[in-house]
Amino acid sequence: MVRRLRLPAPRVLLAVVLLLIFGSVRSVPGFAEEPRLLIFAAASLKEALDAVNDAFRLAKGPESSTSFAASSTLAKHIEAGAPSDVFISADLDWMDYLANKNLIKPQTRTNLLGNHLVLIAPFGSTTEIGIKPDFPLAQALGNGRLAIANPDDVPAGRYGKAALETLGVWSSVSDRLAPAANVRAALTLVARKEAPLGIVYQTDAAASKSVKIVGTFPDDSHPPIIYPMAAVASSTNPAVPDYLAFLKSTAARPIFEKYGFQFLP
Repeated sequence: MVRRLRLPAPRVLLAVVLLLIFGSVRSVPGFAEEPRLLIFAAASLKEALDAVNDAFRLAKGPESSTSFAASSTLAKHIEAGAPSDVFISADLDWMDYLANKNLIKPQTRTNLLGNHLVLIAPFGSTTEIGIKPDFPLAQALGNGRLAIANPDDVPAGRYGKAALETLGVWSSVSDRLAPAANVRAALTLVARKEAPLGIVYQTDAAASKSVKIVGTFPDDSHPPIIYPMAAVASSTNPAVPDYLAFLKSTAARPIFEKYGFQFLP
């Protein structure tokens, strides 16, 4: 008895051929998948930028990986040669730092966002304090310390120190600080009740249900809070122009504003 061979149906055969073709094309130069975007961004941008990046991926396709930390830390990493495509700082100084070393593409630099500075306490705290010249901050701390991002080099800490100096209370608390690596770390100290008060951005306070705002610092008590962005000079990622344009677009604006940022472009 002769057994007949059953050949694949035409559609099945076509699918196999296409799979073989396109499976091999992926390994050919020119057909490679678009490289993942590598973004360095200030810690205070976490929730907002994650949401914007999701929207960008849905609209444009490229995947992204974001490292969130203090702007000072990220700038130093870029200076040391860490691979990155885009840098978003929480102040102008650290963007200037990289610009002066020719480590960003100056034509791509844009002031993207603004923010406000607030005084926070753990949720449920009975602390009430009005922020004005010579306000009793040291008294409100009791035996505790003031949580603040390191005022030596972290933007949120610099803004906080400037505000307290303007209001005449820095000298009363300068030796009672709980300095943190970045603004989110300062927020955590208050959220865990390890510090009775802290200085963070308004957007950070809004991102946590474990703290409450007890006062907002006058905008003229510190330098304007500005988040600049730019492409890193060493980047060759072809998706960077589209990404930077998206961050400035009307599609990104309502996302940033939802999380409490001021949209500057």
